[in-house]
Amino acid sequence: MSDIDSTFFLVAHFSGHVQGVGFRYSTTQLAKGYEVTGFVRNLADGRVELQVEGEEDECRQLVANVEDELDAYVRKTELNVGRRERQFRDFRIA
Repeated sequence: MSDIDSTFFLVAHFSGHVQGVGFRYSTTQLAKGYEVTGFVRNLADGRVELQVEGEEDECRQLVANVEDELDAYVRKTELNVGRRERQFRDFRIA
């Protein structure tokens, strides 16, 4: 895969009191301010997963904004990053 065919992606797992508090909706609203695609979803283990792709700085700024705006709910954030072919066309709740 060449650099032209690949895009930056970031997978963030948020833990804490992140389900049942409007976390996914708030994350979706924040994502509208960035040029990113992907999704946010609840996981069975109580965490919330955010998968986002686009320019690296846009992706990282979104995660920082989520942590800042929703800091009352987030106890820990785990990040994984890389490059891959683009998989998403928009940003949504999964």
